[in-house]
Amino acid sequence: MESNPWQFSAAERDAVYRAIRERRDMRHFSGEPLDPDILKRLLQAAHQAPSVGLMQPWRFIRITDSQLRQRIRGLVEQEREATADALNEREAEFLRLKVEGMDKCAEVLVVALMDQREKHIFGRRTLPEMDLASVSCAIQNLWLAARAEGVGVGWVSLFDPDALGALLQMPEGSKAIAVLCIGPVDAFYDRPMLEQEGWAEAQPLEALMAENCWPQQD
Repeated sequence: MESNPWQFSAAERDAVYRAIRERRDMRHFSGEPLDPDILKRLLQAAHQAPSVGLMQPWRFIRITDSQLRQRIRGLVEQEREATADALNEREAEFLRLKVEGMDKCAEVLVVALMDQREKHIFGRRTLPEMDLASVSCAIQNLWLAARAEGVGVGWVSLFDPDALGALLQMPEGSKAIAVLCIGPVDAFYDRPMLEQEGWAEAQPLEALMAENCWPQQD
């Protein structure tokens, strides 16, 4: 087989796959500050994500006001309690989980969808949710870059987007989709935290693949 001139070196490929394999949704942070240059690199990595129609629908709001951070944390706590109540028999088990790391993370970023997205129909006419997919790619870029930098990231989705949007004075049509906790950690989890805590087990790839049609049930 001919060599591929566009292929990364073996060491470079290993580093990419290692970042993917060892990325974790972190909830425990060391409390140390984050180097501003690293934060800048992480945001640039996010901004280099692909987006449908090159619409770049992501918006990043850095939360530097400590009182505002606490108010956001309060919104997360409200949704945490509501989620626990909806889980019925798993309520107590859920309440034992640590669902956010805003107590010790160095940085908090709110990631949102832009407003006036209805103007962008390239790639969204039949799949309007592709703007959300694009922002998710941006978050994943940031997450993988952070793992390569040895920095933890936790994606918090337990909040009312309307309440958070009002708190941050977001325009009509925009929507917050993530609160990212970012910062140094003492260690990365060996496995995803929800596996370590016994909440769920990840399925193998083979269970989620099919060929030519939807997988048939045995």
